[in-house]
Amino acid sequence: MAEKSLNDLPRDLRVVFTKGHDALQRDNFDYAIDLFNQVLTREPGLHEVRRELRTAQLRKAGGGGGFMKKMWSSASSSPMVAKGEVALRRDPAEALQIAEQILNSDPNNSGAHRLIVRAAIALEMPRTSVLSLELLFRNSPKDREVGIQLANALAATGEVKRAEKILTTLQQEFPLDNDLVQALKNISARNTMDEGGYDTLADGGGSYRDILKNKEEAVTLEQQNRVEKSGDVTERLINEYETRLKTEANNLKLVRSLAELYTQRKEFDKALAYYERLKSSDMGNDASLDRSIADTVMRKYEHQISQLDATGPDYPEKLAVLQAEKQAYQLAECQNRTERFPNDLQIRFELGQLYFQAGKISEAIAEFQKSQTNPHRRVASLNYLAQSFAKRKMYDMAARTLQNAIKEKPVLDDEKKELIYNLGCVLESMGKKEEAIEQFKVIYEVDISYQDVAAKVEGYYGGQ
Repeated sequence: MAEKSLNDLPRDLRVVFTKGHDALQRDNFDYAIDLFNQVLTREPGLHEVRRELRTAQLRKAGGGGGFMKKMWSSASSSPMVAKGEVALRRDPAEALQIAEQILNSDPNNSGAHRLIVRAAIALEMPRTSVLSLELLFRNSPKDREVGIQLANALAATGEVKRAEKILTTLQQEFPLDNDLVQALKNISARNTMDEGGYDTLADGGGSYRDILKNKEEAVTLEQQNRVEKSGDVTERLINEYETRLKTEANNLKLVRSLAELYTQRKEFDKALAYYERLKSSDMGNDASLDRSIADTVMRKYEHQISQLDATGPDYPEKLAVLQAEKQAYQLAECQNRTERFPNDLQIRFELGQLYFQAGKISEAIAEFQKSQTNPHRRVASLNYLAQSFAKRKMYDMAARTLQNAIKEKPVLDDEKKELIYNLGCVLESMGKKEEAIEQFKVIYEVDISYQDVAAKVEGYYGGQ
């Protein structure tokens, strides 16, 4: 899906956009947000409209840099983000809409911005990707993965010099990072083209393939920067990288790229073999490598489950076996990472989630008590901690924990709704029906469709 300009807007949508722009100028943020979303629902590739929408969202939320850092959410565990992740697999445009729903109330939500980046890449909308990557990188200027993504997206939009500056700064900070070295090499190649007097590109008078002396290098460069590669391109890159690896045996970038390419082709055993090769190298202690291996194994299990015959008589049994193996692997792998990186509070949080899902509540409590000291996982940890107390019928402790978490959420976003709803349920379990209904009413006033709050609130008034 190609990105479009305002000139491509049909007349009816142009009227809607103009009304939204006027509303933004008058600081009528809610109306502006609603109108911009209407336009983007029909034309998701309108980058300028999405930029105006983001301005409205940020200004409504208060917008300052200190506020952004305070509010930068770790809502990757949010139900809405999870919903968007599912939608991403079948319809990236739908995932974009879900992410914008989150940003309407929490414009600095990192989970939603990462979702937008992935959806925009799948839809080949680099300017849309840049909008979210800039916010992510502004908050974490030493995040190498985000920095490389931002640089590639900027280069795809023609801002090659800016992309090179970002990578150069990061490489000064991390001089031994092979991914940064390779990314900077790719970006520098594009910058060389710009400096070579090829301004005609912008006017449609040429192309990168025509300009580079080595046309094959141009093709490879373009294909390397794609996240989701078509089958023929993937095959081409695999053959090229495996050939190069014969003479560049220590090129770990090639090894990692091959692992990722085989994962895309669902040849998981080959992918894992290349990851194990990385494990035995100098990168063996890289936590992100362990994460990639775990993700690949999980994708292998998911692929095996998707290949089961749902109409077969033994389907329930085979499904149960694979799901049990998947859960056991997740737990064992995360326990191993925790032992290797005992001070990584993100891993502690993941382990707590897995213990909670497995019904190991005491173990879950111990992990969430540790992970709550991570500012990016604090609210989510408190939420799980409260649910763990509730499962042990420690309702007073659950209520206090939820109340503390709610105090840290000034904006009534989906995460705060979940906290308030859980508090209402805990108060119900304590027999405090009046206090419980007050919590449900807070949600009812702004979102009548949230879970079963409508039934609870309306039932309460009906009973009176």
